[in-house]
Amino acid sequence: MNEEIKQRLQTKEIWQRGLFMLFFMFVYGFSNSLVIAILFFQYATLIVTGKVNEFLLDFSRNLSVYIHQIINFLTFNSEQHPFPFSVWPTGNDAAAMIKDDDCKND
Repeated sequence: MNEEIKQRLQTKEIWQRGLFMLFFMFVYGFSNSLVIAILFFQYATLIVTGKVNEFLLDFSRNLSVYIHQIINFLTFNSEQHPFPFSVWPTGNDAAAMIKDDDCKND
């Protein structure tokens, strides 16, 4: 048993995965702070102008998909590396993510 563990610890892929996970944990923390900043800015914009900022609304939709991708990677539900190692999610990705999640719940 110990020999198997030693062999796994010597594989390059396991260490790469660990480094990617560490990187995306920091990105995840920053993204959560960004969500809080967007929340306050959108609320202030709503108070001042009576409507939300549409550009920020689109960005926050894409950011939520990005955070979902990070969580999937960190929890081993996906092997696909999120941005910057793949393309930034778009509004189409958000619709697909919601549709996929609805199908899984059925």
